[in-house]
Amino acid sequence: MAVQLNHTIVHARDADVSARFLSGMLGLGAPRPFGPFVVVELANGASLDFLTTGPEWELVVEHYAFLVTEPEFDEIFGRIEARGLDYFADPHNLEAGQINHHDGGRGVYWRDPDGHMLEIITVPYGGWPS
Repeated sequence: MAVQLNHTIVHARDADVSARFLSGMLGLGAPRPFGPFVVVELANGASLDFLTTGPEWELVVEHYAFLVTEPEFDEIFGRIEARGLDYFADPHNLEAGQINHHDGGRGVYWRDPDGHMLEIITVPYGGWPS
């Protein structure tokens, strides 16, 4: 059996706002409701299921990385710049206003409304398999 990630739950202060932010930034279809979740579908069949977190939960900041094509990178990065969002070449936020070129591709990090670290890369870490 081939194991695949199907979905993960993303805790948010406002699931609708965070799901719309992500789908808008990545140029994906509109999020859809499913029970208590607001679902963002990805091209590989996995989804990020946003859940509004009540005050009894401490919001834990997570990291979500997305593999995109070069043209998609340009589009998404253009939206980051157009919105005036802070972005970084590294996950520690030390290289502000820069992108990286790991493994011969391009990558950049920025934060969503809840502080979750988002990343887009054009080449998987370690490079493409031979």
